[in-house]
Amino acid sequence: MAAKKTTKKSGEFSKEQYMEWFRSMQLMRRFEEKAGQLYGQQKIRGFCHLYIGQEACASGAVSALEKDDKWITAYRDHGHPLALGTDPGRVMAELYGKATGVSKGKGGSMHMFDKEVNFIGGHGIVGAQIPLGAGIGFAEQYKGTKSLCICYMGDGAVRQGALHEAFNMAMTMKMPVIFVVENNGYAMGTSVQRTSNVTDLYTLAEAYDMPSEPVDAMKVEDVHNSVAKAAARARKGDGPTFLEFRTYRFKGHSMSDPAKYRTKEELEEYKNQDPIEQVKQTIIKNKWATEDDLKEIDKEIKEQVQKAVDFAEESPWPEASEAYTDNYVENDYPFVNT
Repeated sequence: MAAKKTTKKSGEFSKEQYMEWFRSMQLMRRFEEKAGQLYGQQKIRGFCHLYIGQEACASGAVSALEKDDKWITAYRDHGHPLALGTDPGRVMAELYGKATGVSKGKGGSMHMFDKEVNFIGGHGIVGAQIPLGAGIGFAEQYKGTKSLCICYMGDGAVRQGALHEAFNMAMTMKMPVIFVVENNGYAMGTSVQRTSNVTDLYTLAEAYDMPSEPVDAMKVEDVHNSVAKAAARARKGDGPTFLEFRTYRFKGHSMSDPAKYRTKEELEEYKNQDPIEQVKQTIIKNKWATEDDLKEIDKEIKEQVQKAVDFAEESPWPEASEAYTDNYVENDYPFVNT
């Protein structure tokens, strides 16, 4: 993480920060590419939503926040725990449905959790994580910590009524929450323009007097700055912020989506804004590393991903009895009858 969680101009970020961003985003990219290959080989089954193209949304926020902050997102959720430092082997094992996965093989692609890095899940029901994110923020407020919750959602989720209820309560109670919509332009295969008259999604917060702004989320620096500003507001007790991360997924909504609803020209336009390539060019321009240096890092990352695959392949399947565990929580509250 960056040593100082403040907003900066693009030229003010250090060499170390850019190298960290490159490693983080490149790990997500190579991991997701491999996941796509393995899905085609039927090693990974069920639903699988890749994060390719959206890596800056996670990496830029990680560098802007603190280790005790909480994270929650929707079902496009492989990238966030990787950016936070979850072992790629455990993420891959979860995709395989193996017992060594982050959710013991029970969650699969859409339900990653890692308490060790405060990642409180990917959630499969559209918009369901939004009130949960507000609740997590309220818990931090109630306990008197200076931590916050960053709550991600897709552009399709902003049409859910739960968002408006959560926004109203979060703003009224000044909860320390950063709400983020990763607007990649399409809710499954339906463009934002076809679902609402309001296409500048950040303006939805205006109904609650909640600060909000659009963010070029193809630029990791812009993501960092917007999240750092929102975090400072939350920690001061001034309440939530709504950020519209304008991003783009280079693959379909899920592995079963051929994405025929968009043009090749549109896809190429966004690929020319690849967040990883932009960071790479900044590093080379400043002579912080050469092209060969970055290729060597990429080679190391590919090896890391292959080790994750090997770990998943060699891991055991869950025991049948595991179907009956983790369904209920035993409590120690004296006022609850047992």
